[in-house]
Amino acid sequence: MDKIIVIGCPGSGKSTFSRALADKTGLPLHHLDLMYWNADRTTVPREQFRSRLEAVLAQESWIIDGNYAGTMELRLAACDTVFFLDYPTDVCLSGLAARRGKARPDLPWVEREGETDEDFVSFVRDFATESRPRVLELLARYGDRRIIVFHSRDEAEHYLATLS
Repeated sequence: MDKIIVIGCPGSGKSTFSRALADKTGLPLHHLDLMYWNADRTTVPREQFRSRLEAVLAQESWIIDGNYAGTMELRLAACDTVFFLDYPTDVCLSGLAARRGKARPDLPWVEREGETDEDFVSFVRDFATESRPRVLELLARYGDRRIIVFHSRDEAEHYLATLS
């Protein structure tokens, strides 16, 4: 396990899992949100995002946290291990609510209490039917990778607890 991607619905806890995995493995952690977003909530140009990602992919080892469907296949082609946090929608919606108002090392701003991006919430609600089938299709295409799927936070926590 030298090149790892952590994917899943927003709110599933990809960044939290990735930080714990980085602590256990000593691998450098990179958050796609930090590559893509500016602190003022604007995005970097597509070419700059791609360049940042390609610079990470060229490294000897890494953990990359985030979905970003437009670059998922690129990351799958480069990785040796995939962790897919395949949690129920209600778990992910709870995860979104729990992180509001808290500073996070994986995002260049703080999501304010009471501030709700309805389009983002809709994306999370629709993830299982709209995005998940494409993720599963890609995982099947890259079945030669080590693919670990967790269906609950308990499964992920148990894995981390037993990782030496």
